[in-house]
Parts: sequence; C-alpha cells; structure tokens
Amino acid sequence: MRLHRNLVFATIDALNEIFNNNKYADKVIEQTLKRDKRWGSRDRSFIAETVYDIVRWKRLYAEIAEVKEPFDRENLFRLFTVWATLRGIALPDWPQFAGTPTRRIKGKFDSLSKIRKYRESIPDWMDELGVRELGEKVWDKEISALNQQAPVILRANTLKTTKDNLRSVLKGEEIISEPIKGYKDALKLEERGNVFRTQAFKDGFFEVQDASSQLVAEFLEVEPGMRVVDTCAGAGGKTLHLAALMENKGQIIATDIYGNKLKELKRRAKRAGAHNIDPRAIDTTKVIKKLYGTADRVLIDSPCSGLGVLSRNPDAKWKLQPEFIDNLIKTQAEIIETYSRIVKPGGKMVYATCSVLPSENEKQVENFLKNTEEGKKFRILRDQKILSSETGFDGFYMALLEKKA
Repeated sequence: MRLHRNLVFATIDALNEIFNNNKYADKVIEQTLKRDKRWGSRDRSFIAETVYDIVRWKRLYAEIAEVKEPFDRENLFRLFTVWATLRGIALPDWPQFAGTPTRRIKGKFDSLSKIRKYRESIPDWMDELGVRELGEKVWDKEISALNQQAPVILRANTLKTTKDNLRSVLKGEEIISEPIKGYKDALKLEERGNVFRTQAFKDGFFEVQDASSQLVAEFLEVEPGMRVVDTCAGAGGKTLHLAALMENKGQIIATDIYGNKLKELKRRAKRAGAHNIDPRAIDTTKVIKKLYGTADRVLIDSPCSGLGVLSRNPDAKWKLQPEFIDNLIKTQAEIIETYSRIVKPGGKMVYATCSVLPSENEKQVENFLKNTEEGKKFRILRDQKILSSETGFDGFYMALLEKKA
C-alpha cells in the first residue's frame, strides 16, 4: 500500500479532534470525509478505518511509541507510524517518519501483547471491572471480541419489502449480502460500503441495525393493534422495528428526553412508511405519569455503559469513567421503577441494554423484582444475555417481565 499525503494528514487531523478536543469519532469521521469531493470510496475507507484502528488501539500504540496525552502533532504521527509498521506498510520518505525504529516497534508489540490491558488496549479500571463482573476467562474472550471491527448488518423493513427481495435489490446496486441464520430480517454485508447512498435506502427498504439489537423488539412479543410505549426511543431503531412487527396497526408512543432525537425518528419513520408512531418528548414528569397503567407492552432500552458495542464505538473506551457507570446504575434503577408503571395489569415489559455487565443487567432486574414495591407486581418470564465472543455481534441483554393481572 502506498501512503498519500492528503489522506494521512486528514487522518492526523481527525485524531487530533478525537483525542485532544474530546469529539466523538463517528462525527469527526463524517466531517473529515466531506473535506475533499475528489476522494473515492477507497480513500474514504482508508481514512475511516485508519482513524478507528488508531482510536481502538490508542493505549497499546501510545505505549509502543512512548508518547503521552495530550498528543501533539508529532506524537500523533508517531501513533500513525506504529499503526503502519505493524501492518507492514512501507513509510514514505517524509520528515514526519524520519528515523522510524521499525524493529523496536515490533519487539515492543510482542512483549506488550502478553499483558491484557495493553494487548486489548483498555484502561486499567475497565480491565478490573470486566474481570470482577464476568470472571477472568469470559472477560478475556469478550474484550478480545469487542476489539474486532463490527460487521455491517441491515434489517429489512417488512412494511415495504422482504429480506429476499432486499437482497436481490441490493445485488442490483452491486452490494452483496448474506442472510444470518436465526435472525429473521437480518442481512450481513460481505464488504463495507456506503449503503446510505443506495436507492434501496432512500426507498426505506432497510435500516442499518446490528443483529443483536434486532432481537429486542421481537423479545417484546408485540402484536398488531396493541398500545406500545418505547420509553427511551432515541432516534428510533427499535421503534421502527416494532412498527414493522405490528404491521402499522395499533399505536407506538415513542418517548425520549432528547427532542432532537425524536425529530430524527420522525424523518426515519416517514422514509420507512411507519405511520403508527407518536413521538413525545419528555419535557416534564407529566408526560410519563399520563401513561401509567395504559400500555400492553413497554420497551425500556435503558441508557447504559455501551460496553457491548465497543466494536462500533471504540472511543467509548477512553470517554467512559468508573464513576459514570456507578451513577448510571442508580439511574437505570430509577428508570425501570418509573417506566414499569406504564404497563397495565397483564401487560409485558422488556428491559434491555447494550452492556455485558451483570450490574447493569440481571442484577438490575433482580433488584427491581425483589426490592421495589412496583417490582413486586411483576414476574420474569425469560431473559437473554448475548456475548459478542459467542455471536460475533454486539453484546446485549434483555429481560421479559409480565405485570401480574
């Protein structure tokens, strides 16, 4: 591979925004890729994948390069040098790469790879937390799986098409996909590509949604004609799936504390042809109180640490802090107790997170059922824990609870 100056410099600029200005990687990459209209798909892929790689392996590369944060421009080039050397990419004769100690880089990589916190490039506290919650053996496999690049998974929008028809339409646009056994509406792309430019996307034939995430709406056991409340709807990936499962019949009330996310949901719903969604911003406590005891089904896709989705959000490793998780666990307990009141007697609720930590998952459900007045009105029907190391998809948890009649 030959390195091009404009692409390398764009990569360095993006890393500076992420590491030194605390910006989100996905937003920085999106902005960076708009810089030069002449860049083709290979150029764009190089920038996006290189940035994500260096973000993912920041701790390991910084240790090898002997640099510490905040990274100045010279330090960022040293991180890039480590990335290129470990991939066997010949470095051009630029001043930024003068005197690269190639052998020393490989030697340090070999010795640091024997220590998990460097090998998997994670903060000490995260490594300790993972071992404490999952045990040495499971955590070892899980964090390794979460450091792999996430596959691109689509969910066929059954309001407009079928999985087989979508596959055929995409093939016509030179995008090859495969069905995934055990996932009803999912297609996995053979190669990464910008699917948002396809006519199939513009026509609302699919959403990009990880395979594990696609199991959540199905877990809720919705039926056409029901009244469903999606309490932490966000931009609505699971809301849209619920609408498809309900065949546009009945009502889905989609609530969130962020009104701008619900605007995005409205836009997506229009494209998907989902007409039974009623977005409501939670601007006062009255919004939720009015819904108490009214819903056949309630989805609580709870805010969480996101430790199950590190493969697609590697910068979360550096943004998360242990005290944030401690506070989050308290918030989750409040959310499940408050939003469970929306379920009517005989109705059902799913509590879900994209985390692999028991403290955010089964222990939250156990605490709700045993230690709260509201929880004593419920019983657990089943739960499911999805580990990335077992499926190759995101880490997730979901529990189906029923309110006693």
